[in-house]
Amino acid sequence: MYDVIIGGGGPAGLNAALYSARAGLRCLVLEEMFAGGQMSTTTTLENYIGFPDGVDAVALAMQMEEQAQKAGAEIRYEKIESLDLSGAVKKVVTAKETLLCKTFIACMGAKPKQLGIPGEEELRGRGVSYCATCDGALYKNKTVAVIGGGDTALEDALFLARYCQKVYLIHRRDSFRGVHTLAEQVKKTENVELVLNTVATAVNGDSRVESLTINNVVSGETGELVTDGVFVAVGTQPGTSLLQGILVLNEQGYVVTNEEMETEIPGVYAAGDLRKKPLRQVITAAADGAIASYSALRYIEAGR
Repeated sequence: MYDVIIGGGGPAGLNAALYSARAGLRCLVLEEMFAGGQMSTTTTLENYIGFPDGVDAVALAMQMEEQAQKAGAEIRYEKIESLDLSGAVKKVVTAKETLLCKTFIACMGAKPKQLGIPGEEELRGRGVSYCATCDGALYKNKTVAVIGGGDTALEDALFLARYCQKVYLIHRRDSFRGVHTLAEQVKKTENVELVLNTVATAVNGDSRVESLTINNVVSGETGELVTDGVFVAVGTQPGTSLLQGILVLNEQGYVVTNEEMETEIPGVYAAGDLRKKPLRQVITAAADGAIASYSALRYIEAGR
């Protein structure tokens, strides 16, 4: 019987494991792929406090994992197949066994929706980004393209306009899905150029992004935009498939919690990018994990 099982080994899960192990709880992390989650799919983190010159994201993820293990957390690389979180004893089923725990912390993260066009995956982290607030400062005085038409795309365009010489905002329709005030603000920003009724069909470049192939969906005309970076802002997909029908999810599929990371089921918590929240960053995910661990500890102590 574990005191806490944590689903996911990103910064939320690993920090929850660190705090849980240091509190003397018997703790297990189950991670499907690799330590760090989304963090490990980028190269350098420029906005994680304490590293003024940036930090290698994969190296930081490995250090997080090592620190959690040194504190006493157990980490296994196994996929969770199903969950039964209804009773006082929670059941976590993997392909190998059924594990029992007093508390469960869901930290399965989220992943950005991709365009699925040639060059996108190959140049990810080398000019293709899914987080303007993470990587925007790397493109100071450069030209970038933002793809999308919702609030995130509009906000990204405005954010990048602070740093970049030129921002192309590419959207497949002639009007934006995002809120009107944001759209109007974008239209008034001098270094943002709207490229409407247009889709991206390929990201081009050898070792880094060099250009973007585009197609006008009305005229059928194709063209190429020379750009140093491409920011894809077409939404994210939370890793909540296992939680459907178990926890309350919002319309976008994110877990709804309170400030203590508590869900509606006693002893069940959610932390990190799969949670409904205004900002999804490594540092906020880690903070969520610490809070979830503290809430789990209080729950366990109250039941002893």
